[in-house]
Amino acid sequence: MSLEEVAEMIGTSRQTVHRYETGVISNIPHDKIVALARALGTTPSILMGWDENSEIPTINNMTVSSIVAATTKKLPVLGNVACGEPVFASEDQGYYVRANSDVSADFCLMARGDSMINARIFDGDLLFVRKQESVDDGEIAVVLIDDEATVKRVYFNREDGILTLMPENPTYKPMRYMGRELDRIRILGKVVSGQYKI
Repeated sequence: MSLEEVAEMIGTSRQTVHRYETGVISNIPHDKIVALARALGTTPSILMGWDENSEIPTINNMTVSSIVAATTKKLPVLGNVACGEPVFASEDQGYYVRANSDVSADFCLMARGDSMINARIFDGDLLFVRKQESVDDGEIAVVLIDDEATVKRVYFNREDGILTLMPENPTYKPMRYMGRELDRIRILGKVVSGQYKI
């Protein structure tokens, strides 16, 4: 079935079905799980990997909409991050992704733009980020400039006190900061993985 056909059968949009399929949305509402299972000719338990013999847990008489297996963990998606010109850093997306428990990340961001394509980071990729305030030279990081976020390779020349944020696309120029400009810069974390190998 196409995404459009599934979306019509469960009463949602094609984009939402795609997010369910790719794991971008892991906290699927229970009524959508039931509708998806019906559309796919299976049971909610089999679809979600729940134990067929156990009851779906409830909290305050409300059904828990997503059960995460012991080998996975939920990571919040905090919004978009620019791979190009910095964009405003948003932290109110309100949804989660499921990742293997061995992924050493604290949150995710959706890449926007094409400045990191030579590092195989493309527009729309989901980036897994580990919170840390510094990175080694040449590592890819999410960097906050005032209240705008961008993804770049980070280089710091301690002798001259120059921070360089290097794109991975020759059509973009490096971004350099020194002196008091450095007070505007904060590293949010290191990009540890994504849809493509980094």
